[in-house]
Parts: sequence; structure tokens; C-alpha cells
Amino acid sequence: MKILVINGPNLNFLGIRDRGIYGTEDYDFLVNKLKNKARKLGVEVETWQSNHEGAIIDRLQEAYFEHERGELDGIVINPGAYTHYSYAIRDALAPLKFPKYEVHISDIHSREDFRHVSVTLPECTEQIAGMGLEGYCIAMEKIVNNISK
Repeated sequence: MKILVINGPNLNFLGIRDRGIYGTEDYDFLVNKLKNKARKLGVEVETWQSNHEGAIIDRLQEAYFEHERGELDGIVINPGAYTHYSYAIRDALAPLKFPKYEVHISDIHSREDFRHVSVTLPECTEQIAGMGLEGYCIAMEKIVNNISK
């Protein structure tokens, strides 16, 4: 089983940007955390990050074909700020008919009003927000449990 973790804009700046909101751990810490969780779950994980909307769309389209070839089983995606306005990413998620979990490190529902709306969530299985970096691990567990049923 393979899970793809897609991180959008500014996630590469973990530990640098808004430490009071996103914490002090850096992106490498997150990647290692996901690798360790994957080992515990007995799955493969690929982490991928881009600050560019088109690159994220390209990666989602690639994921469609990987799933069709039996090479990918689920996605964890943190679209970053694109969550709130990228209908293009939403459209790229739509044809992916396998588990997709939207993750947010902070509780987007208790922050600025514009962050309360996710245009990408309707094309995802579920949203996990406000759990810090652990939210990614929870999403990975849910994918494994969803597929193991």
C-alpha cells in the first residue's frame, strides 16, 4: 500500500513561518515523522511539496494514473492557502476515486473568516484540522483503515 502526501504553498517553511500557529518543527521533521508512521503502518509513503498551483494539479493528475496502475492507494493533502480558493485543485481532486484526506496543521475554523471555507473539502473523504503535525498521521491511519475494510 502506498500513500502520497501533498503539501502546498509555504509548508516548506514549517519551523520558520508563524511558529505560534504552525510550531517550531521544520519540514524535514514532518517528512521523517511521516516515514516513521508509514513504517509502523507497514505502508510506503511519498512526500511531495510545491508552492505552485499548477504543479499541485499536475501531481494530482499523475496520482490518478498511479492509482489506475495499482501504484497508489490514498492521498493526504494540505493545500495550504489554496484550500480557500483553488477550484482548479478541487477539480483535479474530483476524478480521484480513492481515499483523500485534507489536513491542516492549525484549526482553520477558529482563525480568520476567509480560512473557514474549504473549496477543496467537498472532493475529499474528510478534513482533519487543528491536530498539528499529528493530523497527517491520523489521516494516514484512516487511509489504511479505510482500505483494509
